[in-house]
Amino acid sequence: MDLQVKRVYEAAEPGDGFRVLVDRLWPRGVSKERAALDLWAKEVAPTTELRTWFHGHPGEFAEFSRRYRAELKNNPEVDRLRDEVSGHPVTTLLYGVHDTEHNHAKILAEVLAG
Repeated sequence: MDLQVKRVYEAAEPGDGFRVLVDRLWPRGVSKERAALDLWAKEVAPTTELRTWFHGHPGEFAEFSRRYRAELKNNPEVDRLRDEVSGHPVTTLLYGVHDTEHNHAKILAEVLAG
């Protein structure tokens, strides 16, 4: 399984394969056509509480990662998503935040692959 991570604001490309939005909220200013989604898996995004916490503690990505992994461990939707993406040779997880290094989609990709 080849998992990629990409901002939803970037143009869709054929190499993206199966495109999955992994944000709880729809990205501002992006039409459904432009997003070119195959699936919106908002159930695997960080909870509203965790997202709010991280916005107040932007320098604590390690702690955010620990808390998000704990959420994912107890989330049955992760197994459903893993089953769904396993049927595709390439899957791109899409997210909306500006930070391309410190975001939940990278953590989710690691969890799905691991």
